[in-house]
Amino acid sequence: MRVGVFTPLLSGLPLEGILKTLAGLDIHTVELGAGNYPGDAHCKLSMLDNPAELEVFKEALGNQGCSISALSCHGNPLHPDAARAKHDREVSRKTILLAEKLGVSVIVDFSGCPGDSPDAKYPNWVTCPWPPEYGELLRWQWDEVAAPYWIEQAKFAADHGVKIAIEMHPGFLVYSPETMLKLRAMAGPAIGCNYDPSHMFWQGIDPIAAIRVLGDAIFHVHAKDTQMYPANLARTGVLDTKNYTDERNRGWIFRTCGYGHDAGWWREFVSTLRMFGYDYVLSIEHEDSLMSAEEGLEKAASFLNGLVIQKPAGAAWWV
Repeated sequence: MRVGVFTPLLSGLPLEGILKTLAGLDIHTVELGAGNYPGDAHCKLSMLDNPAELEVFKEALGNQGCSISALSCHGNPLHPDAARAKHDREVSRKTILLAEKLGVSVIVDFSGCPGDSPDAKYPNWVTCPWPPEYGELLRWQWDEVAAPYWIEQAKFAADHGVKIAIEMHPGFLVYSPETMLKLRAMAGPAIGCNYDPSHMFWQGIDPIAAIRVLGDAIFHVHAKDTQMYPANLARTGVLDTKNYTDERNRGWIFRTCGYGHDAGWWREFVSTLRMFGYDYVLSIEHEDSLMSAEEGLEKAASFLNGLVIQKPAGAAWWV
């Protein structure tokens, strides 16, 4: 297992500057945004049709001895706005093709969220089964919108030797281990998850226990923490819609690794991942509103580099 970085946190730097910065932190793996929400500051899909551009990109990575853990194109391929859905789907498909060219085995995406009908303008995230129309809407979203798209998209990815890691995120159909496994059962083993424990914490899901539920469905991991504020939770509950920068009044905020939970918790997290066969990357994602990107990155890198577990050569592991 090794530490990597999701590079949008350093979007102000050119790729070469990012790679040098990370090398100074003993990090040699990156997760790159290829479009949609993460943007494409360091990984252009135009490389698909420009071999010279692709070679320059690969050379830049090679010169720094850096590998790519995943290409990320988090979007909403189920958006009720047809033009928006088409855009996000095309970015996802091209990201798969670029990953194939680069020899990257994983792309990261969101499951998406439809609206409340074919004529809707905005996504509608259903969070309860009653009144009855909510349950009916949820069935329509899954069966009529999500299933056809994701079955086809999973096949496309598998045909190109790529796996799709869905980030479980509230606001989309897949937000919990149960909904993650529901999508995987529909679309097949090319669909798994990008596991971000920070999204589990604030929903009241134990991220370590959830590893045992997800098992080999974990394709990629984000390293990000969450701090809960019980004094505010009594008023706000966990579904807190205040801005992330309103830290004093929110029930919880995202934190740099180690600032929501201590090293003991993270050791157990890493150990349980290893126990269930995950031996890939902990990709640092910075969304801590109390720290600059540079400070958050340095603290997370120092914290995590001392915790990762590398399997000894020739050693056997039992679950």
